[in-house]
Amino acid sequence: MKRYIVILNPIAGKGHAEKHQQEIEAFFKKHQLEYDIVVTERPGHAIDIAEKYGVQPNTIVVAAGGDGTSNEVINGLMKASAKMKEETPCFGVLAIGRGNDFAFGANIPSGLEECLLLLKDGTPCAMDVGEVKGGDYPDGRYFGNGIGVGFDTLVGLEAARMEHVHGGFAYTLGAIKTLIKYPTAPIVEIQFDNKTLTISPAMVSIMNGRRMGGSFYMAPYAEMDDGRFDYCIAHQGKRLQLLSAMMAYTKGTQAGRDDTLTGKANHINIQAISGTLAVHADGETICEEGTRLEVINHEHALNIIK
Repeated sequence: MKRYIVILNPIAGKGHAEKHQQEIEAFFKKHQLEYDIVVTERPGHAIDIAEKYGVQPNTIVVAAGGDGTSNEVINGLMKASAKMKEETPCFGVLAIGRGNDFAFGANIPSGLEECLLLLKDGTPCAMDVGEVKGGDYPDGRYFGNGIGVGFDTLVGLEAARMEHVHGGFAYTLGAIKTLIKYPTAPIVEIQFDNKTLTISPAMVSIMNGRRMGGSFYMAPYAEMDDGRFDYCIAHQGKRLQLLSAMMAYTKGTQAGRDDTLTGKANHINIQAISGTLAVHADGETICEEGTRLEVINHEHALNIIK
């Protein structure tokens, strides 16, 4: 019999996630499912919980929160996977955070009732997991949705400072504030598999999922099980040029632009020749002034209920 371990982040969605605990419990009781709800108490706690329960047989570890919660659960399950010989850890998602970009890319529904029904009736499907090495994580940090380098990370830092604005709107306001400041982009060397490119990019997105910031489609056609990342690179240009590119991101039409480079790769290296790299993974800061990154796709590393 399957057992569900629900890792609930009470502060996800600016504290709204905690209000759903009774609804979640009522669903599991109604359908006579074996479950436990574990409420996180600190940053990184979900990693420890997921690692602990991920090694147990017939157990589905559920991330109940937003992108940060899913990211921590993925990191914990990847640690659990390293201890397992044959089984692949399995997890599910209750998308009750703010942006829920990871859930969107994984085709997880946005409503809690729909998510719960999917947990009960869905099927485990293989999913790729990304890993980024560099900055504050020289030994690596896993991610499910994607990483952003440059403008994207600075936007996220601005959005995180907003106390009374949530979701995609906070990200949009953060983008406007960052665009006004418009910091000079570093010169970087990027290696995609067997190709090398030297460029000064305003932003580099390396995606396993499809969307960031609630409304920006960095990789509108990405698949989470194809063994490759979808990358999107916006050249440094004038403010109006980048603003135009950002508008294209909201529609997912940037691939046809002359100032944007898109493609696929399963292993990417980025080195700053001048300047430094501001980097996030699934919204979690990897570094603010890094110099080197290695990004690796771990094909079919986990199973996700969908």
